[in-house]
Amino acid sequence: MLCALSGEAPQEPVASKLSGAVFEKRLIEKYIEENGKDPVSGDSLTLDDLIPIKSSRVVHPRPPTLTSIPALLSTFQNEWDSLALETYNLREQLLRTREELATALYQHDAAVRVVARLAKERDEARDALSKVTVSADGPSNGDAMAVDAEGLPEELVAKVDETKKMLSRERKKRPVPPAHWARDMDVASYEIRATNALPVPQATTLSLQGDFAVVGGHKGDVAVYSVTSNKVERTFKIDEPITDSIWDGSKIFFSTLKGSVKVFENGTETTQFREHSGSAIALAMHPSKAILASIGSDKSFVFYDLVKMQRASRSYTDVDLTTCAFHPDGHLFAAGTSSGDIKLFMTTTGEEAASFSLGVRVLALAFSENGFWFAAVGHCQEEITIFDLRKEGAKAKAKVIQIGSVVSVLDWDWSQEFLVTAGSKDTSIQHYEKSTKTWTEPQRTEVPAVAVAWGEYAGKLLILSGDGTLSILRAPPIESN
Repeated sequence: MLCALSGEAPQEPVASKLSGAVFEKRLIEKYIEENGKDPVSGDSLTLDDLIPIKSSRVVHPRPPTLTSIPALLSTFQNEWDSLALETYNLREQLLRTREELATALYQHDAAVRVVARLAKERDEARDALSKVTVSADGPSNGDAMAVDAEGLPEELVAKVDETKKMLSRERKKRPVPPAHWARDMDVASYEIRATNALPVPQATTLSLQGDFAVVGGHKGDVAVYSVTSNKVERTFKIDEPITDSIWDGSKIFFSTLKGSVKVFENGTETTQFREHSGSAIALAMHPSKAILASIGSDKSFVFYDLVKMQRASRSYTDVDLTTCAFHPDGHLFAAGTSSGDIKLFMTTTGEEAASFSLGVRVLALAFSENGFWFAAVGHCQEEITIFDLRKEGAKAKAKVIQIGSVVSVLDWDWSQEFLVTAGSKDTSIQHYEKSTKTWTEPQRTEVPAVAVAWGEYAGKLLILSGDGTLSILRAPPIESN
């Protein structure tokens, strides 16, 4: 089978429908493009008239020039030269690829080192920034970023000193417990007398003023509850997650996860402070009622002048703060920390005065009205520790009380005899008998709590659960004969 045009065996044979002749495909296609007819019959021919023929590929015999030894040697020499050139080109490509790979690895290693250095500098800058306050006068200590704590204005310093003298003097004169106060037998008879599911999902905070309680939640809901009538009197929204609250007089103070400290009167916001660069975690009221304190995730605590309704001072620490409280005399401010220490600061200057170690992240602390004890509990602890301010080191731990369940909430009553311990499982009341210097547990109820509050004369205890349920614990009424 030979091509009708070239007379050679076709590599890709096709046949004409008109003449039946066989052609090399590339030759007949070129012929049709130029002439448009069958070269054998002369009829008009198109590419559609060509029929491919399936056949084995023809292997051309070697040309006669390769039949001699010199011709073969020449061919082999040419093939060797081509192979040598190809090997040389491959080596050059391999060398260039190795250089590119080495450069890429070096750049990657340098980038990793730069990222690590920048991350370290970022962390150092964040840590330094958390200790900085910026004043209008600018830094006064060269390039140092940390600044001293701010002290209170003179009028508030005088107020703090006056309050301390008055309260410490009165404490020495009053009886313990007061004659009208609840006794341990009364507390032992407490039972749940009222329960109310408040419209505050994910409740976080409870504050009591007289016979009214205010409850706040993580979703910004607030409910004002009447203890006497056992009903919700008012509800309103803050639109920020609430972390703590204090009700004093006509004002209700809220701290929020967005760093705000808000002041409400009659359900209306009257003032807002934004002094923390992160969340505002907790609040504390000074005994004089003239100073409010807040702690934040920026490692600072801020004092507010409640007469002028402005910031009075701000101080930074070197550790995250978790909870806070004023000493009953008001001259000391205590703050629990994530490192497990309870730090005491001078209220007037903001300088650290003492430190007590709990060993784990501090969740709650509460001062006793005796002026020299405070209780503290740490993360996942089933025990509370009583510290004595008059002692130092390990001797400062006056008492460790085993509770038997995880505690996250503490509240000492004004008589300094009853200490509430509560958590996600139950609520208990610890009693201290001064005459025998012993601790007992007169009351325990299986009501979980995120916050608690003592009623007047310790005659009742309000317990707030995380689902917004408010329970009132008190003695049953005396039956008349």
